[in-house]
Amino acid sequence: MRRLDYFRRLLVIGLSGPIIAINVWLLSQIFRYFEHLVTIVTIAALLAFLLDYGVRAFERGQFSRLQAVGLVLLVSLTWLVILGVTLVPLVVEQTTQLLQGIPDWLESSRHNLEWLENFDRRHRLPVDLTRFSAQINTRIETQIETLLAQAPGFAIVTLSRILDTILIVVLAFYMLLYGDRLWQGLMHLLPSPIGIAFTEALRTNFQKFFISQFLLGLFMVVTLTPIFLFLRVGFGLLFALLIGIAELIPFVGATLGIGLVTLLVTLQSFWLAVRVVIAAVIMQQIKDNLIAPRLMGNFIGLNPIWIFIALLAGAQIAGFLGVILAVPIAGTIKGTIEALRALNQPQTILAKAVSTNQSPE
Repeated sequence: MRRLDYFRRLLVIGLSGPIIAINVWLLSQIFRYFEHLVTIVTIAALLAFLLDYGVRAFERGQFSRLQAVGLVLLVSLTWLVILGVTLVPLVVEQTTQLLQGIPDWLESSRHNLEWLENFDRRHRLPVDLTRFSAQINTRIETQIETLLAQAPGFAIVTLSRILDTILIVVLAFYMLLYGDRLWQGLMHLLPSPIGIAFTEALRTNFQKFFISQFLLGLFMVVTLTPIFLFLRVGFGLLFALLIGIAELIPFVGATLGIGLVTLLVTLQSFWLAVRVVIAAVIMQQIKDNLIAPRLMGNFIGLNPIWIFIALLAGAQIAGFLGVILAVPIAGTIKGTIEALRALNQPQTILAKAVSTNQSPE
């Protein structure tokens, strides 16, 4: 009997791999075919999920559901308009100036490599820094020329993004009103224990993850902006925003953002880049060791190896959106499995106790 159970487990494990691979491939194909639709629905669902906490707060203040949704959307749109009038034009201006100024930075960066080239020649090292630098500069200049050549189509892209934003806001509005009914209908398709466990795990992981990542990114922007301005870093606000946005990528986002900013600042001045990376790393360590544990705790509990696998799988399936969603989805799956195991454990213990009591002495 034990051998039969053993072979059954091996069969389940052997079949689960190909089934998971087929499902992942099918999911990626569906996403690529409906990429635009899936992206809009997903962003609207995330927006509705986050705004729902504000709606519940207004509902506790004796407002109806419709009134609470209207107030939350009004407050959110007001903040978006304020940011669109104040912050967005400044960021767009600095981005344009950055793209236009990088060729000059590349030219000045060649002089910063002269002392490295002299060191290379004196010690006869087998490294051709001149050729390496020229290749990098050529590739960067080509990318910048491509971006500038696409500038005339920026108005069309902007109009398309505005329409998508309107669709997302409208869809999020209806999700806030009728999302609970839709979700309950979908969960009724699953067995009751699975639906309850999945709903609770999804709410916990997405709530803590996105609110925590937003606050951590905001911390990096708020702290690094005055530091960059004090260090007289060109485009300090843009660079701080870049690091803050990169914080949305779990665990490695801030490091990637700091690395990219350091590379760009190095084109201006090597020693300025050293000061920038020191300041950014100090703020990152404060965030990771003092703030992040209090905000996030150990709510996911995934092995770092599985986290990186989830990030790679998310990037392969859905690009940047998949990278952002990979960790909370993986945490939701883990939380659901653990909840189901906890539900089955008392039954297992009870069955063992009954069998023990019924066994002859």
